[in-house]
Amino acid sequence: MNDSISIQFFGAARCVTGSKYLLRTPGNTTLIDCGLFQGLKELRQRNWEPLPSDPAKIDQVILTHAHIDHTGYLPRLHKEGFDGPVYCTPSTA
Repeated sequence: MNDSISIQFFGAARCVTGSKYLLRTPGNTTLIDCGLFQGLKELRQRNWEPLPSDPAKIDQVILTHAHIDHTGYLPRLHKEGFDGPVYCTPSTA
């Protein structure tokens, strides 16, 4: 059994938009934030690239706050197979 913990950065790395962090722990895969890229065209075009991890294998999403660069990718994530819960504060919901 793999006991490792890993984190992958799918957005907001080397830029300040498109926040997505995949946290893998034994038995659980959590996407922290699910944002759209905004700004320059080359950033926005990233919104159409497939997520580097299978959305159907993500157990849950945690949203840190309601800005579109942290939440706007949720409809696409669902369309691509994610069907788990989304956790956030009442204000973010």
